[in-house]
Parts: sequence; C-alpha cells; structure tokens
Amino acid sequence: MERKILVVDDESRMRKLVRDFLVKNNYDVLEAEDGEQAVELFFREKGIALIVLDVMMPKMDGWQVCREIRAYSKVPIIMLTARGDERDELQGFQLGVDEYISKPFSPKILVARIEAILRRTLSGVEERLSCGGIAIDKTAHQVMIDGQPVELSYKEFELLTYFVENKGIALSREKILNNVWNYDYFGDARTIDTHVKKLRSKMGDRGDMIKTIWGMGYKLEADE
Repeated sequence: MERKILVVDDESRMRKLVRDFLVKNNYDVLEAEDGEQAVELFFREKGIALIVLDVMMPKMDGWQVCREIRAYSKVPIIMLTARGDERDELQGFQLGVDEYISKPFSPKILVARIEAILRRTLSGVEERLSCGGIAIDKTAHQVMIDGQPVELSYKEFELLTYFVENKGIALSREKILNNVWNYDYFGDARTIDTHVKKLRSKMGDRGDMIKTIWGMGYKLEADE
C-alpha cells in the first residue's frame, strides 16, 4: 500500500508537526513550502497517495494548487485553513477537496482522517453495487450511470455508495456525516447538502433518485 504523503505549508513549524506525526505512523512524507513547489513535486514524484494542503501560501495558494492537480488527478486532498469561513469550505468542496480541517487542529485527528481516506481508497476488496441504472465498482472507484462513466470526487463517490448500500432507507444528515465522513464531524448539514446538490447534478436524470426528506436528510429510492 502506498503510504507517501505530500505536506504543503509555508510554515516550517506546521510541516514539522504534521511530518513527525505521520512518520511515527509509518508514512513517507514529502514536503513543499509553497504552491509552485507542491505542483512540481506532485508531478515529479510517483505514488503520492494523499496531499495535505494549506490554503494561505505565497506564490500559489492552496486553491490554485488544487485546481492544477485536479485537472490531472483524483488523489485525495485534505485542505488546512486558518479561517473558519464556510465560503472557503464550499469553495474547497467545489474544487474536489476531500476533507477540510481548520487550524489549529489535533495532529492525531489529521492522522485518523488520512488513515480513513486511504483505507477506503486503497482497500483491495472487490465490490460492485448496482441500483436503478447506477453501477458502482468500489475497487476501481468508478461509477457508471445508464452505461455512461460519471466523474465523481472522492467524497461524492463515498456518498453515492452509502446511498446505494442503504437504498430505500431514510438517512439523517447526522448519520450520513458519521458514516461517510467517518468521524464525528464538527461541521454542519450544509456540508452534506452541498455534496448532494453536486452529486445530483452529475447524475443527470438519475439525480431524482436521491429524495430530500425535509427536516431530516435524504433517501435513495430505486426506480427499478
């Protein structure tokens, strides 16, 4: 299993803190101190499994780095930001960021989130799911809808998989957060609503299968 993590932050103290924790947990760590260096490293090095990326940096900020990398790769990205501004969070999710952590944070929580993401993206169990025109290959991380491939971010894929695995069951936002985000999330329902909105739009006509249950959450209804 690839355990190579790219840590990008202009503060050397922050990089050292994150690196020390990751190394202690048997990860290989690459470091970059600005956005340009991060992009160059990412495309030069092979086998980077995940990126921990600071938002506020000189030369090229985290959003720009994310755009550059997302144009070529779906590698999981965890964004670090000093601001608790929900507009930042929404922008991050629109760019395909997988997790979002506000500074200051506990390195233990960061490591737990990294492990959760890698466990799910790299698990070798071959699993295929299907429901009402949706076909999911969990091993290859691919989704086909009515025979056509659909490009989903890591979190959108996880969300759709969770819906299909629980088709016909009403799921509260809290339950979705705890299961799809895989930890006690400190955000709120808007995180889920943003993801569901994007997921529906990518699913085309099949987006109607995800029903909103007012005041509670969502349910996937198979129209088979």
